[in-house]
Amino acid sequence: MLQLEDLGKRFGGLPALDKVSFEVPRGKLTALIGPNGAGKSTLINCVSGVLKPTEGTVTFAGADITGQPAHDIAHSGIARTFQNLKLFPRLTVLDNVLTGLTCEGGRSMLMAMLRLPYLRHRERQLKLRAMEALDRFGMTDKANWPAGVLSYGDKKRVELARATVGNPQLILLDEPVAGLNAEETAAVGDQLNRLRIAGYTLLLVEHDMDLVMEISDQIVVLDSGRCIASGSPDEVRCNPLVLEAYLGRMDATA
Repeated sequence: MLQLEDLGKRFGGLPALDKVSFEVPRGKLTALIGPNGAGKSTLINCVSGVLKPTEGTVTFAGADITGQPAHDIAHSGIARTFQNLKLFPRLTVLDNVLTGLTCEGGRSMLMAMLRLPYLRHRERQLKLRAMEALDRFGMTDKANWPAGVLSYGDKKRVELARATVGNPQLILLDEPVAGLNAEETAAVGDQLNRLRIAGYTLLLVEHDMDLVMEISDQIVVLDSGRCIASGSPDEVRCNPLVLEAYLGRMDATA
């Protein structure tokens, strides 16, 4: 589904990513882990078009999407969540999820002005899909609430609903359980596992190792912008390079 080959990104000459190469298999959950500053969010931003890679290629479903604008990448079938919440606080929960269907809303200003029956029917269908996405994450009872008044955990669920509402081919998840308590983390983990079982292709950036080991099909490990290991959860768990990367950062912090 997704293939990265020698992907690199530099900021002022400093490499945030250095020749990173790996593949994300179709219908699987691939976790991307590593210490803080390893380049995980930078990689997600390069894939989704928020940042333009300095070098290397990003291939999605057989097509080269390297450096394309974010809206074109989204239209091709890639959705994402953000490490820092990107909701519209004054819009309702339902309207926030509907923004995930922007690519399917039509582009004709004339049709929007005339309010033709076809357009009204299309809007009803899109709202129905948005409500189904909210139901998937247990948020239908808050569909008309302003997003800004939600708890942090509920805001995370709205972002997940928005990312899945368009039935994308690939979902990029940037720390979806960061800041959640144990109960909320378990609930989101269960929802991600259901998406995986349903056949969605997921690339997950996460620091919660218990969650990663439980729901991942494969794990890719970054350290200082480089890919140092990849494999099944059991293989990565015992990899000495991974242990050194994490334990070394812990010793330095201590």
